[in-house]
Amino acid sequence: MELLRLSKAAKRLGIHPMTLRQWALDGKIPFTWVGRERRFSSVDVENMKRGSDSSTARSRLELLYVRVSGSSGQESSLEAQEAELRATSTGEIVKVVRDRGSGLKENRPGLNRVLAMVSDGSVTVVRVTHEDRLARFGVGWLKRLFAVYGVTVEVLHAKKLGGRDELLEDFGSLVTTFAGRLYGMRSADNRRRLLAESGQCSDKGQVA
Repeated sequence: MELLRLSKAAKRLGIHPMTLRQWALDGKIPFTWVGRERRFSSVDVENMKRGSDSSTARSRLELLYVRVSGSSGQESSLEAQEAELRATSTGEIVKVVRDRGSGLKENRPGLNRVLAMVSDGSVTVVRVTHEDRLARFGVGWLKRLFAVYGVTVEVLHAKKLGGRDELLEDFGSLVTTFAGRLYGMRSADNRRRLLAESGQCSDKGQVA
């Protein structure tokens, strides 16, 4: 029996190392810690390979998701993300979804397309270069939702945030959102106050 490193075990199984890491976290395959590295028994790897040969043929239906915050420009960043994901692909690339918008924004057109394809069974893997490309917060919830449909999320570079400029853009977006809501609340209060003073409505804001 041989203890295989993550990359070598993944290569034998014909899957991406991130997929094998997720299998280990989900308890689908045993592993042993050697220092700070996970090692996989060659026997377990071969058993996994024999048992999953029939299903892994279609299990690599990949959706590549790339995102930038800006509404214009930043084409080079989108292209770089896509190129890196394509270069590390080990399955069939079903779709490349490009998105523009803050990672704090939940209702993004691209993210909505991802959710639709996950729910209808079009893909089995959603891949991103960095976790924050998918969302600034709540990625854990998205992973759990995807898992319900048998879809995994693969992140090439773990726990690395985007550039300072994009973080500032997201912060500005957050401040603008709260400021807009606060302004709207104040405007509504002012309208009710003026109507009340003019005698057109009661203190509760109802028309007299």
